[in-house]
Amino acid sequence: MPNGILLALIAYASYSGSDAVIKSLGGQFTVFEIGFFSTLFAGCFLFFSRPANERWRDFWRAKRPWAVQARAWAGIASGVLSVYAFTTIPLAETYALIFLAPLCVTILSTVILKEKVGPWRWLAVVAGFAGVMLVVRPGFRELHLGHLAAFTIAFLAATNVILMRSLAQQEKRTTMLGVLIGYGLLFNGIGAAATSFTVPDGKQLAWLVMAGAFTACGQLLQLLAAKYAPANRIAPTHYSQIVWAVILGALFFREYPDWLSLVGLAVVGGSGLLTMVREEVRLGTVRWNPFSRARL
Repeated sequence: MPNGILLALIAYASYSGSDAVIKSLGGQFTVFEIGFFSTLFAGCFLFFSRPANERWRDFWRAKRPWAVQARAWAGIASGVLSVYAFTTIPLAETYALIFLAPLCVTILSTVILKEKVGPWRWLAVVAGFAGVMLVVRPGFRELHLGHLAAFTIAFLAATNVILMRSLAQQEKRTTMLGVLIGYGLLFNGIGAAATSFTVPDGKQLAWLVMAGAFTACGQLLQLLAAKYAPANRIAPTHYSQIVWAVILGALFFREYPDWLSLVGLAVVGGSGLLTMVREEVRLGTVRWNPFSRARL
């Protein structure tokens, strides 16, 4: 089990590295061009992660095509919005808003799946939103469209979780990844061609390759971690990204959260962990699965 937890921690560090690289490219390319190249290079690396009993040429054969399409489009929207959020607002604030996703799962579960939610999980929802208010502090500082983009990602991620509950046992990994990568390349490619396409130089291309490599590494390490530890033990490592957001933001982007923001980040992380604990106590499992990351 310790090996699985360590692999998961490295996976989320890799994801954070990809997000930081994307942030560093802001202003050099359009959102669509960053999305296109990062998806392209992530897909190139993930091409070699095919399970032995699956074939990429059959990725389009889906048992529930409409649900697969919906999950893919949620992933595309998350990808575009995440590039915009990371390149316009601080890393810590972006993660604080995105990490509302487990709490959004609770809300959507009551509305869509008609599940009963106990007082502890509602307390986690309220605490999570309070934590975000401490980080973002609307009314005391200027809000940007990047904040709205990050908040939208949380709901899209929650939608992805709801979809994955029914798809995880029915669809192939190549189908879920292949459709997401294909749509991502098509949508971002059209967006890049329709806006302002800039041919990257050697240094910029290296950074774009690195963004894709970090993402692919995170995906592969997640899968490997799941072989060594159950999801309910790996899930809390998801919140290690909050620590990476503070560290990377301070080291490379001169973003220094004040003490109120740090308290808010701790509250957001704590509320998400409380949601996981209550799910495990009530159901014996954690359905907010961090491995169902929608975006590349």
